[in-house]
Amino acid sequence: MTSNSFQLGGTGFGNDKPPSTGSGEGDFSNDPASNSFFNENFKRHEDLKAMLDGNKDNLKLDAMKRIIGMVAKGKDASDLFPAVVKNVVSKNLEVKKLVYVYLTRYAEEQQDLALLSISTFQRALKDPNQLIRASALRVLSSIRVLMISPIMMLAIKEAVMDMSPYVRKTAAHAIPKLYSLDPESKEQLVEVIEKLLADKTTLVAGSAIQAFEEVCPERIDLIHKNFRKLCNLLVDVEEWGQVVIVGMMTRYARTQFVSPNQDGTGEESKNFYESEEDEDEKKDEEDNEKDPKKKPYMMDPDHRLLLRQAKPLLNSRNASVVMSVAQLYYHCAPRSEVGVVAKALIRLLRGHKEVQYIVLSNIATMTVARKDMFEPFLKSFYVRSSDPTHIKLLKLEILTSLATETNISIILRELQTYVTSTDKEFAAATIQAIGRCASNIAEVTDTCLNGLVHLMSNRDESVVAESVVVIKKLLQMQSSEHKDIITHMAKMADQITVPMARASILWLIGEYSERVPKIAPDVLRKMAKTFINEEDIVKLQILNLAAKLCITNSKQTRLLCQYIFNLAKYDQNYDIRDRSRFLRQLIMPAEKGPLAKHAKKILLATKPAPLLQSKFEDRDVYQLGTLSHILNNRATGYKDLPEWPEEAPDASVRNVELPVPEVKGKTERKKPTKEKGFYSETESSSEDEDSDEESDDSEEEDEEEESEEDSGEESDSEESEESEEESEESDVPQKNIVTKKTAKVVKSESEEEEEESSEEESSSEESEEEKQPPPKAKPGKKKTTKATETASQNNADLLLDLDLFGSTNGVTSGGGTPGDILTPSMASAMSNLSISSTQSGSPSNFVQPMNIALKSYELLNRMTGNGLGITYKFTRTISVFSPKMVSIELTLTNHGDKPLSAIKIGKKTLQPGMEIQDFPEIASLGTGASTSVLMAINFNDTTQPAKFAICTLEQTFNVSITAPVGELLQPHTMGLQDFNQQQGKLKGMTENTGKVKLPENKTDSKSIVTSVITVANMLQVPSSETDTVYRFAAKTMTEGVLVLVSVAVDGESANITVNCEKMVIGTMLLKDLKSLLGQS
Repeated sequence: MTSNSFQLGGTGFGNDKPPSTGSGEGDFSNDPASNSFFNENFKRHEDLKAMLDGNKDNLKLDAMKRIIGMVAKGKDASDLFPAVVKNVVSKNLEVKKLVYVYLTRYAEEQQDLALLSISTFQRALKDPNQLIRASALRVLSSIRVLMISPIMMLAIKEAVMDMSPYVRKTAAHAIPKLYSLDPESKEQLVEVIEKLLADKTTLVAGSAIQAFEEVCPERIDLIHKNFRKLCNLLVDVEEWGQVVIVGMMTRYARTQFVSPNQDGTGEESKNFYESEEDEDEKKDEEDNEKDPKKKPYMMDPDHRLLLRQAKPLLNSRNASVVMSVAQLYYHCAPRSEVGVVAKALIRLLRGHKEVQYIVLSNIATMTVARKDMFEPFLKSFYVRSSDPTHIKLLKLEILTSLATETNISIILRELQTYVTSTDKEFAAATIQAIGRCASNIAEVTDTCLNGLVHLMSNRDESVVAESVVVIKKLLQMQSSEHKDIITHMAKMADQITVPMARASILWLIGEYSERVPKIAPDVLRKMAKTFINEEDIVKLQILNLAAKLCITNSKQTRLLCQYIFNLAKYDQNYDIRDRSRFLRQLIMPAEKGPLAKHAKKILLATKPAPLLQSKFEDRDVYQLGTLSHILNNRATGYKDLPEWPEEAPDASVRNVELPVPEVKGKTERKKPTKEKGFYSETESSSEDEDSDEESDDSEEEDEEEESEEDSGEESDSEESEESEEESEESDVPQKNIVTKKTAKVVKSESEEEEEESSEEESSSEESEEEKQPPPKAKPGKKKTTKATETASQNNADLLLDLDLFGSTNGVTSGGGTPGDILTPSMASAMSNLSISSTQSGSPSNFVQPMNIALKSYELLNRMTGNGLGITYKFTRTISVFSPKMVSIELTLTNHGDKPLSAIKIGKKTLQPGMEIQDFPEIASLGTGASTSVLMAINFNDTTQPAKFAICTLEQTFNVSITAPVGELLQPHTMGLQDFNQQQGKLKGMTENTGKVKLPENKTDSKSIVTSVITVANMLQVPSSETDTVYRFAAKTMTEGVLVLVSVAVDGESANITVNCEKMVIGTMLLKDLKSLLGQS
């Protein structure tokens, strides 16, 4: 302790402690004989701890800034953890943010102390500020203790349903952390990931895919329904999210689509550059003719959608995004379209050296297979003097791969200048590149050989050595034509000192000794003199040369060969000793063995010519842009790119039947107009024929249905044709509305009479009938006249009918989601709401809808509003603005003594995710006058108030509307079996139960149903008559989260169960239900 305190010295012998710099290191510029040596109570960072323990927020903020600065510099600040964690409850937002940044860094190291504050983190998950909620979740997921994994799971599940996309994004980041901590929680995490994948927010999409890739990449079925949505969101997602999504989509495309380069298109570029004979092309054409079963390739529309949506990302400023799109096109696009990525990749070469290296590595792999992509950009790969060596080598590799008969002269001229480079490694690589060009392009082989021979007189030994090595490889390909080169190299054997070059010369002389019979023995003689001083690689080649010459020229070299073998027998290197023993027994055996007879065949066998190819030739086995591709070695966690399937999997799995929400109100208004045209005068058939030409696709889809029902047609041919055209046209926008099938089924007279009588009912019944797709409907003359009379209604009347139905029954006319409109299940459930006395089906406990008095709330008091009084009520009807909005009716009354003008909505102060649709401006409101207007608010499934201003020409009044939790719901139709199944899934924390004592006047079924519908905008689920459990279903307006309520009556008490994933909604709804059911 004393030695440590000595280093933390202060400024003198006084009792005052010096201020800490916050770095935890001594201030060595001060007097070493500081007070810290004598003060036993002095501790490190004591001033920071004092500031954090104080009551002043500005001191705490200053301390936290200094601490975060220490952390950013990599200095240890872990001993401040207890002092920092206490400030997690600070009311100052800036302090709290910095505290969470610190805790995220040290929570894993200080697990015990972090666990003591876990209740604080849980409370912070409910904080109104989204940044605090997200920070709390981030800290909670950073505590790597298996014991708290259930708490983390609950926090993640709640955060996934949060209104803030930033919090949902943080939840997605926490999922892989929890999975690595507790792999057994995978099933629950997959369910959470499925919800995140369905999120339509661009901020969440990338993080959700990252969680998917780390937890369950094999669950490709989770991507099917979200594929098109992800493609459309791709342009707007953050940059790193785009990288993750494109990477995942590449693997998805390789498993779900067929190869776009079928039918031999993969060899197209090869044929072009290798100049294969026309006879081969004719054979290919004949093969295709012999195989008539081969269908022409048609690209899947989803495959095309992916490529089309990814293409704009090539203009991204982020190099990683461009690289990910490039690898997508390389691995998944047709060969004719891959070229679009070339220009984008060339643009990246202007970036940092690190980026250049990665991009050039990938380009080098691309050029091996598709050199035509980058040939127009040849000059972009010229080497600059400022380039580092590793960049120069990659550019050289690419230039060599791009070499063709047309541009070889340009490339060789460029390579000629590179040979003189002062960078020896680069110069040697250039000579190798020249050798590759010579081996690949026969026209320039002689030119390159002559140039390499000239380089052998270069002053630089490394250049000479590399030239010799390359010449040796080239001579192996055509040795008979270049005897003079071998002679010239043999003469230079004494001058060249680089071991590899000397070994290459000796190998050449030994291999082709018959062409230089006079020179070879003399070279062996010289080498025997210097054998002891040579490098090991040279000694091995001297032994080989001696053995070969002993076989071909035994008279001159036998004694010399024995001498060299004796020298090698006692060499320090065991490889050389072993080689000498082997060759001695092979060439000069004591006893003639079977091997000695074949010594010449063994040593002088024709050697295959070396294959000079690119280092990137075999890297295409790895996916472009991956670490494994750069290292040319399989990295941990790398997954091979799947092969293309032979047959495309079912494409219908990506179909999602989710109509656009705004169509909901329009659909109900348009449907009668379509029926009017269906049953109205025949003159409309000419218009229908014109429109049919534009909807050929829908007609083809419906041909099967027509053929099935042709046997049932009894109407005349003209009416039949008109009805077919009309129903086909109506099928294009909506498949669930009246189909041709229903228009052709024969109907009895009694059924027609029942339909006529039902059409004469009230307007609410009429709108209800419109919602039920009639199972059997045949256009008759009587029906035509009825429809003609109905055609006089305008759209406003139809809208009024729908609203009237909703306001009368206290239930919205639609189901919980747009997809529920006019589905068979909806029709069967709505049949119970018929007011007619004859009800079909078995008896049930379903209570007929009754009039629910809509509660009125005061928005602006006449006193505070200077005569303007405003009340509002929730209409419980479908909003004409958006199905996600709550429809609200405002009643404005002028109680003052002068008219009011220009009444409108002014400034809005809304929580994130909320929005307000204004009512039309009221030009004038006279004294004593009253008017009603409609507005709509999207509360984003929260009970937070929507604050806004009501403005007149002279004044502004600030008001707010808070929606009761029951008004945030819209009825949802479901059967009893479906209800029980969904309720079984929503258990645990998503279930809220309570018991209430019922007053005597509320024990009957009508009172219970009335009470529930009064509290919440729900729809009763029909069940058997003897069932004492009343069930209700709804969905939240914005996110469509299912809300289930069941009231089990037991004598004078009732057990209420509310199931909802949004726990806040479930808790508040249970409280409201208990309050109303318990009132006498």
